[in-house]
Amino acid sequence: MEFDTFVLAGRPVRRVGFGAMQLPGPGVFGPPRDRDQALAVLRSAVGAGVNHIDTAQFYGPDVANALIHDALFPYPEDLVLVSKVGARRDGQGGWLPAQRPDELRAGVEDNLRSLEVEQVPVVNLRRHGGDTGVALEDQLGAMVAMRDEGLIGGVGLSNVNVEEYRRARTQTEIACVQNPFNVADRSGQDLVDACGKDEVAFVPFFPLGSAFTPLNPVLGAPQVTQTAQRIGITPAQVALAWLLCLSPHILLIPGTSSLAHLEENLAVAGIELDEQAMAALGTVEQSTVEEGR
Repeated sequence: MEFDTFVLAGRPVRRVGFGAMQLPGPGVFGPPRDRDQALAVLRSAVGAGVNHIDTAQFYGPDVANALIHDALFPYPEDLVLVSKVGARRDGQGGWLPAQRPDELRAGVEDNLRSLEVEQVPVVNLRRHGGDTGVALEDQLGAMVAMRDEGLIGGVGLSNVNVEEYRRARTQTEIACVQNPFNVADRSGQDLVDACGKDEVAFVPFFPLGSAFTPLNPVLGAPQVTQTAQRIGITPAQVALAWLLCLSPHILLIPGTSSLAHLEENLAVAGIELDEQAMAALGTVEQSTVEEGR
C-alpha cells in the first residue's frame, strides 16, 4: 500500500488493526466460546505487528476488555487502545443508550479499571440513533473535560453524520470517526471525504457487512466474488482491500475469534487492487447496514 501507517491521536498506527467485538459470545454477549483461542488471537495480532485495537466495555459486557488485559498486559509501548462510551447492555444482551455526561464518565472509568491503564489512548463518543435528549455539545464537554484530566488521550466520534462531525470540530480536536461504511454501503461517503480533507482517521465498522443481518450485501455481491476469483483472494480480502485502496486515512479494524481468519485479514495490508477491480466494485448495489454496534 502507498501508506502503511496513519496517525491516530498523534501516534502512528498500522492501517490494519484489530476489532475485539467478535471475541465475546454470540451477539457480543457473554464469555467467548473458546477463551484460550481468543487470547491466542489477540497475542498473534500484536505479534504480527498490529498496534491498534478497538474495544468497548459493553462488548460482553466486560468480556472484551478482560480478554485484552489478560492477553496483552503489560501492553506494548506502541499499542493504541481505542474504546467507546455511550451504550450499555441489559440482562438479555440488548443494546441501550448511556448518553448522559455522567454515564459517559462512568463508561470511561470502567474502561480504565478493566484495561488497568491510567489513560485510554482514544475514546469514541458513540452517538445513539434517535432522540436521547442529550445535546452533542454537552457530551463533548464531558469528553473534553476527561481528556483535560488525562483520563483519555484523544476524543473520537462514532455513529455521527457529517453535520455533527463538523459541529464537534468547532468544539474540540477529533482523533477519529468510526461509522458504518463498506463497498455495499457508501451512504457516509461525505463523512469519509470530510475526514480525509481534515486528515482525521476514518475507521469503518461493519467493513464486511453487518453481523446482525441475515443477508450479507458485501460478501454476497457478484462483483466482490468475481473479483476474488479473478485475483485469487477471498471475498473478505477484496472488501477490506477496497477500503484500504480508497484513501490513506482509512484504518481497518476487522475482528475475528479465529486464528485462520486473523491471518487472512492481516494479509490485506499487502493487497493492492487493480483498476479493473476498483471499477467493478464501484458498481456494487448500495444498501444500508443495521445499527447495533
